Amino acid sequence: MFFGAPPYLFQYAKELRIHPTKAEKLLWEKLKNKQLGVKFRRQHPVADYIVDFYCHNLKFAIEIDGGYHFVKDQNEYDQYRAKDLSELGIKIIRFFNSQIENDIEEVIIKIKQQIALRTPNP
Repeated sequence: MFFGAPPYLFQYAKELRIHPTKAEKLLWEKLKNKQLGVKFRRQHPVADYIVDFYCHNLKFAIEIDGGYHFVKDQNEYDQYRAKDLSELGIKIIRFFNSQIENDIEEVIIKIKQQIALRTPNP
C-alpha cells in the first residue's frame, strides 16, 4: 500500500463532501477552521481509502459510523481498513452517528484528548 491515494478517490471524496450525513455536518461545524487548534479535512483520501475527517499533521482520522457498520461484512472491512491505516501510523477514532447527534460536546472532549496525545511537545 502507498500513502498517496488513487486519483479516482479524489472525485469520489468530492461527491461525499457534497452530500454529508447529519452527523458529518454537525461534527464539521466543530472541526472546520482549526477550531480545535489543528486543521481537519473532510472526506479526505488517504492511501486506498476515504476517511471522514483527517488531520494530516497529526496522522489522525475521525470516522463516523452509521447503522450499516453493524453488518458483519462492513464491520470486517472496517477492521481491515483500520489495520492498513494503522500500519501507516494513522490513529483512528470512531463515533456512532447517535453519539454525535446526542452528545456532541462529549465527542469533542474525546477528540481534544486524542489531539493532545498526538501533538508533539515544544
